[in-house]
Amino acid sequence: MAAIGVVTDIGLVPDGIGVGTAQAIVSDRYAHHGDRIARAPDTPLDQESLIRRVGGISGDVVAIEAVWDGDTVHDWFVRLLAVTADPAEKNALAVIHWSLAERHLGEGAKLAGRHPVAVAAETAGGDLAAHLSVPFHFASPDTPDDEAPRRQP
Repeated sequence: MAAIGVVTDIGLVPDGIGVGTAQAIVSDRYAHHGDRIARAPDTPLDQESLIRRVGGISGDVVAIEAVWDGDTVHDWFVRLLAVTADPAEKNALAVIHWSLAERHLGEGAKLAGRHPVAVAAETAGGDLAAHLSVPFHFASPDTPDDEAPRRQP
């Protein structure tokens, strides 16, 4: 779906062509170019990369927040956000899926029955917040809940 959005956003298809046609164009391009098409890599969770991403945000970061999300393809995942006050925004830093969490935590990680995505989000987000000297907020670290209370300013 992201590729379809890009195709329509950059004007590779004239106005008025629907999502079905855009999807067919993207499908044909994937079939033609095959493995030469770069796939979106996982978001890096190492501190150096996260600090670099925070450096590109306008405004002072006042908190780091972890928020559950999910879909039928990826199951539960966590979005790691940098919260700014002026301008008041929540800036995406990372999307932590199960496979990324397992790679980040490494084999033999002590999960104590917890979801690896939550443990990876707490580790990366907590360390980043400590580095920035701002609070870390994760409303539901033990149970996936996309309706858990969000950080209040």
